[in-house]
Amino acid sequence: MRRYGLALSMLAILCSTTMAQNLKAGQVRPDDWQAYKSRFIDERGRVIDDANGNISHSEGQGYGLLLSYLANNKADFDLIWSFTRTEFLLRDDGLAVWKWDPNSKPHVTDSNNASDGDILIAYALALAGSGWNRNDLAATARTMVGAIGKANVIEQQGRLLLLPAVTGFSESDREDGPVVNLSYWIFEAFPKFASVDNTTDWTRLRKDGLSLIEAARGGQRSLPADWLSAKTMLRPAKGFKPEFGYNALRIPLYMMRAGIADAGQLRPLRQGMSPNGTGAAIVGIPSGNVTETLNDPGYSIIPALIDCVLDKKKLPESVTSFRPTLYYPSTLHLLSLSFVYSQHSECL
Repeated sequence: MRRYGLALSMLAILCSTTMAQNLKAGQVRPDDWQAYKSRFIDERGRVIDDANGNISHSEGQGYGLLLSYLANNKADFDLIWSFTRTEFLLRDDGLAVWKWDPNSKPHVTDSNNASDGDILIAYALALAGSGWNRNDLAATARTMVGAIGKANVIEQQGRLLLLPAVTGFSESDREDGPVVNLSYWIFEAFPKFASVDNTTDWTRLRKDGLSLIEAARGGQRSLPADWLSAKTMLRPAKGFKPEFGYNALRIPLYMMRAGIADAGQLRPLRQGMSPNGTGAAIVGIPSGNVTETLNDPGYSIIPALIDCVLDKKKLPESVTSFRPTLYYPSTLHLLSLSFVYSQHSECL
């Protein structure tokens, strides 16, 4: 049984690597991209989080770059990249500041980085660099990938961890450190990173991330919390609400986009995050109580996508067309639809 599980894990690695290498522009429909752009991106290329005081953050800039690449819109990519380069890449370690507030002077109100934002930016640059034969983008991607590995990847108890930021989450910063957020593992990016950087073992980081997701599932609904102490056994980190929340709900999406279709990992996530069988939920840990039901198509498409990948079920009509709502669920919606269009059209 153990050998069988290992074989499945190796197959998943090969499938995810192949998918990441084959990710090409044109997987987001032009009309969907234009609707997203008109709602969330200003004339300077700033991606606006309209549910969070209209701030911008490195995660949003990275999502904007990735989606514009997937829409094969080079002009919009360059616009977003110009704002990102001049307003976010201000640190001296090659990483991006994470928070930009239009109502503050200076606009950067927190110069710490966020490793998921850095990964998204570097990944989009790497894809565009190779897909569009842009050596300038490819060179910047290589620099960022090396910087991410140097500053944010650590070894703890025989496993590689991705710190959420350079400061604030390490063993020296917190009594229960290191603290991790498993939704920061953007699995589809790691094969691409491994192809441009050999100073960090990105394949191992990916493998250890999947093991951590398995180990972190707990409580009545067998779900991982957003923020976890990895000091010893994984457990909800102090000072954070112990819940499967807005961060963790994107974990299965990131897994599926990377070609990971392991029913043993995806099905418990689907059952736990969608207690009523439809939609998604914020779930308390360990109680398993649903604290919020999420009906936005950008959230409810994720459990439906698991049904598609594992059981070939058709997606509900309510999630198959894109209409912008709020920045975050709209982003997840487009990422989900681009995956369906390119990999699982039979579910439409």
